Amino acid sequence: MRWVALLPLRGGSKSIPGKNLRTIAGRPLYAWSLEAALDSGCFDAIYVMSDAEDIRADARARYGARIEVVDRDPANATDTASSESVMLELAANVDCDVLCLIQATSPLTRVEDFRAARARFESEGLDSLLTGVELKRFFWRHDGQALNYDPAHRPRRQDFAGTVMENGAFYFTRRRLLDETGVRLGGRTGVHVMHEECAAELDEPADWPVIEALLKPRVTAAHDIRLLVVDVDGTLTDAGMYYDGRGEALKKFDTRDAKGMLMLRDAGVRVCVVTAETSAVVRARMRKLGITDYFPGVKNKRAWLDEYAPQFGVSLAEMAYIGDDVNDLPGLRVVGLSCCPADAVPAVRRAVNYVCQAGAGAGAVREVCDLIRARLAPDSEG
Repeated sequence: MRWVALLPLRGGSKSIPGKNLRTIAGRPLYAWSLEAALDSGCFDAIYVMSDAEDIRADARARYGARIEVVDRDPANATDTASSESVMLELAANVDCDVLCLIQATSPLTRVEDFRAARARFESEGLDSLLTGVELKRFFWRHDGQALNYDPAHRPRRQDFAGTVMENGAFYFTRRRLLDETGVRLGGRTGVHVMHEECAAELDEPADWPVIEALLKPRVTAAHDIRLLVVDVDGTLTDAGMYYDGRGEALKKFDTRDAKGMLMLRDAGVRVCVVTAETSAVVRARMRKLGITDYFPGVKNKRAWLDEYAPQFGVSLAEMAYIGDDVNDLPGLRVVGLSCCPADAVPAVRRAVNYVCQAGAGAGAVREVCDLIRARLAPDSEG
């Protein structure tokens, strides 16, 4: 049995322009469901199929050989084109026994959903499978007719079996069924029930903040962060170099970043400011803030992490790191939570767990501090 997954991504979206590449909770929208599929280990191959070169380029740069990126026929990427049309387009060129259609508009899909759904598909010998969420709601037609219960014998909620609402997160379809019928569901069909929060789909602008609020806790969910490493130039500052009349270098800092670091430290998370430069201005700023964990002149930040993690009694998985340039990459790749400002270099934006909405020297560090603090127990807020 060869299992293949397909993530179709249209370049044109009228309700939310450019939504597939738009950042939500620190990652492009499409990355959430794609990474869950990759990490699930359920598929022999995963294809990203798009009619837009910018989407294809981003997927290639971000995931490399882990996925296959292919063109999508523009005729199958219109507002009226069916999902089956793109499934059939891929199936005509790719060998598979089961094809999984993944929809980027359901970014709340988890690794466990793919694994549990595949186990059900195999154990029950299904021909197709859909995802949904359980609803215990009473539904009516517009003409006043009850659809799913008898009003004369209204059940208590705890006694009501409810119904399953299809949420479109992903579908499994046997290749044989797709070839014979041209549709994704048929034959012996099963349902994988997802968590109730997965009822939300990202179709309209109003859905964006709701789903982003549900995604943000997942960014730091994997690890308990006990130490934050903060880069300076291009992260804590705006990367600009300012000189006075005597040729002295000046730097611009954001008071919100400072407040964020102090609140995080007071909440019990160690804050270390680590920079390759040796600057009297930065030293003065750290002295004023009372941040004693200041490490200037660090050329190899990856080596610094290995040296100081045991000294501070934390693992790399318990560290967060915010940086902006390629010299930060070796360190960003090994910590539990990696972050960067919105205007970090592209290679860094592709590599980190979380891309800030704020830019360098303009609240990015505060954003990361707030993100970490939101995961702490209420009594650790200080």
